[in-house]
Amino acid sequence: METLSYKTKSTKASEVDRKWFIVDAEGEVLGRLCSKIATVLRGKHKPSYTPHVDCGDNVIVINADKVKLTGNKMDDKVYLSYSGYPGGQKSITAKRLVTKKPHALVENSVRGMLPKNKLGRAMFKKLYVYGGTEHKHGAQKPEPFKF
Repeated sequence: METLSYKTKSTKASEVDRKWFIVDAEGEVLGRLCSKIATVLRGKHKPSYTPHVDCGDNVIVINADKVKLTGNKMDDKVYLSYSGYPGGQKSITAKRLVTKKPHALVENSVRGMLPKNKLGRAMFKKLYVYGGTEHKHGAQKPEPFKF
């Protein structure tokens, strides 16, 4: 009787093949869009996914200022920041944040869906968010990502 031995292949950092994807955020719901982007940044869409290796792809998000929030979240959702000093807590609503920094909604949402360690910070560096339709990554020949 012959024994079968199947070994799980663990991807090394040097073996990772990175692609560039472009995502149009116009009319998309923020949370649903960002969870898909976080999956691509982590590399979970690939069969060679390894949890302890950054095997994700680069993602360019355009039209981030036209992302949708369901319900009354555009007026009610509040983002807090704290400087560390007494009385240093600031708050801003989602509507004001979109007008001030159109990329911040998508960036904050995706950052919250990535691991909170050195690996997650490395994954976040592969995200490029732009408020309009123009981006500066044409030389990388990004492909549109099909959800």
